Amino acid sequence: MRRTSAIAVALAIGSTHAQADPKFEDFSENLPSHVYDGGWEHFVGGGIAVFDCNGDALPDIFAVGGENTATLIRNDGDFAFSPIDVPVVTGATGAYPIDLDGDGLMDLFVLRVGPNVVLKGTGDCGFVDATDLLGIPTSNQWSTAFTAWWEAGDARPTLAIGNYVDRNDPDGPFEACDDNEILRPSAIGYTSEILTPGFCALSILAANDARGRTTLRLSNDRHYYVRGGYEQMWDIVDRRFLGPEDGWDTVSLWGMGIASRDLNGDGLDDVMLTSMGDQLLQFAVPDGMYVAANYSIGTYAQRPHVGDDGRPSTGWHAQFGDIDNDGRADLFIAKGNVDQMPGMAMDDPNNLLMQMADGTFEEVAADAGVAAVERSRGAALADFDQDGRLDLIVTNRRAPLEIYRNVTERTGNWVTVSVQQLGGNRAAIGAVVTVIASDGSQTIQQTVGGGHAGGQMLPLHFGLGQSDTALVQVTWTDGPVTQVDALAGERLVITKP
Repeated sequence: MRRTSAIAVALAIGSTHAQADPKFEDFSENLPSHVYDGGWEHFVGGGIAVFDCNGDALPDIFAVGGENTATLIRNDGDFAFSPIDVPVVTGATGAYPIDLDGDGLMDLFVLRVGPNVVLKGTGDCGFVDATDLLGIPTSNQWSTAFTAWWEAGDARPTLAIGNYVDRNDPDGPFEACDDNEILRPSAIGYTSEILTPGFCALSILAANDARGRTTLRLSNDRHYYVRGGYEQMWDIVDRRFLGPEDGWDTVSLWGMGIASRDLNGDGLDDVMLTSMGDQLLQFAVPDGMYVAANYSIGTYAQRPHVGDDGRPSTGWHAQFGDIDNDGRADLFIAKGNVDQMPGMAMDDPNNLLMQMADGTFEEVAADAGVAAVERSRGAALADFDQDGRLDLIVTNRRAPLEIYRNVTERTGNWVTVSVQQLGGNRAAIGAVVTVIASDGSQTIQQTVGGGHAGGQMLPLHFGLGQSDTALVQVTWTDGPVTQVDALAGERLVITKP
């Protein structure tokens, strides 16, 4: 491993080279048949987990099915895919890859309408139901959100589960949001701690906040609490909800999904919150607060960008990723009507928002070929063919999976970074990776959670623009820093010393 103690670079926020025109090819016919479907309990959810289940470096796919059976799809290379047998799971709303037992194999935490399920990875894309073996408490609740983190000294993660409407409330579903739950590792499994009040969480993310502290962010669906509810931030160390006295001014949304990434090179994660109507981008500021982005930035995406349906859009999964490798994070948002809500757009195209050199975003989904108008829910940006360009997979309600190959020409250079360490937290959840190149500085924190009902555990992808080299800096969760020189096109694996 090559190390360096210092590097002198010019930190220009905007790249000066011409941006490539994003283009995608539809390879959906190569996927096995799979649809997320079901009644009103599956209006929400429909997430997807993307990870490598057999160690071949190709991202594989676990797609939940709602009332249909969840499906594991192996990536065979060159955009060929095969269904793989796994334990039968129905009623699933979402899934997240996570190594729960520190054995170096990815497991799956599957959210359900009813008892949640843990599928333990056994290697070569094999899985067994290990919910009881790992001591995971279960209930009959309707789970729709998940995140996890490792607390100091723990060999196993702490888990947070967001629950939606209380199915047992006779006065529901309106104003009948269920409590959320934190599962803490114990000597014989996990113990349950109620996190209340709950406002129908559809996404949860444990990550560094604007103060630099690990905080639980909950995005909540105002559709069901009608009044009195709002987005929440819960301090993991102090175990309390933040308020205005902490610099957290509450905001009310029909919150659906969370995407988090440093967009301006200040080392603080900015946050996109999807919603029915406006998609709210919040910039972190150094005093520990968040400020809403100006409307002119181009990320609010409040109405369909093609067609003549002028009703508000419904945003679900959001993810930042550098589509053209120019060194600036772009943004994909999955869109789609809940089902038949007359006040919201029915033909609601997905968004692909490309970040410009001045920090604004421009809509290109139609020209790029990814402006589908199905009822999209989950999604993932991932390099399925390992060519250094992020591809796209999208799940839909009552419509088949879609997958698109990124064939953009004249893209910039790139590097990927995998971080690992000894102990239970093998994937170094909570570590922060910073890549410094001639076009600027980018930061991504290794997390589990966020999105809408699904996420990924893959090497972190950084576009480098025209830079041939970069400095990669990993800040581990307990403070030490590792620095490595990287060449464009490298797939680094950085292990904590």
